[in-house]
Amino acid sequence: MRPLARTALLAAAAVPLLGCPTLDPMWRQPKQQAYEPGPRGTGMARPPEGTVPYRSLVEPALLTGLAPDGTPLRAGPVKPTAELLARGRARFDIYCAACHGLLGDGESQVALNMSLRRPPSLHDFRDVADGWIYQVITNGFGLMPSYATELGVEERWAVVAYVRALQLSQAASMDQVPPDARGELEGGAR
Repeated sequence: MRPLARTALLAAAAVPLLGCPTLDPMWRQPKQQAYEPGPRGTGMARPPEGTVPYRSLVEPALLTGLAPDGTPLRAGPVKPTAELLARGRARFDIYCAACHGLLGDGESQVALNMSLRRPPSLHDFRDVADGWIYQVITNGFGLMPSYATELGVEERWAVVAYVRALQLSQAASMDQVPPDARGELEGGAR
């Protein structure tokens, strides 16, 4: 056998041995277990002074929509403002209106073409707690999927606030309309 061929054959035979566990087993490599004393203190580093865990800053009810006793929150923990309602309307129009309709009444082109079960009118859910609506958006319900990945926590509460505004607007009596807006409505009815 020629010397060059012999070298190539030996190199090819040595390649599988490079990853062989008997030569350098991982279990003999230096490592440090959690809280085990070592050269730089314990194995698990302590957080720097003054840091606060992320989840401790957020009220659990805000994340879950549930009271401490596990029941849905009757009223949302976010104060409804014009900005919140505008944000809720924008997200509702993108994610909810396709099935539930722009008025939340369950009348949409998608709903008309659904063969299994049409989406319900959101106006039928006036008596449920805000936390329940939040849970439905977060976890899904029936054929409706979860929108937790598409909508952040604040956006879900914004949609809940907008759904409540839709429900109020579609069932409001003339007595509930501010006096300066009544003239427009009564004049438009003629």
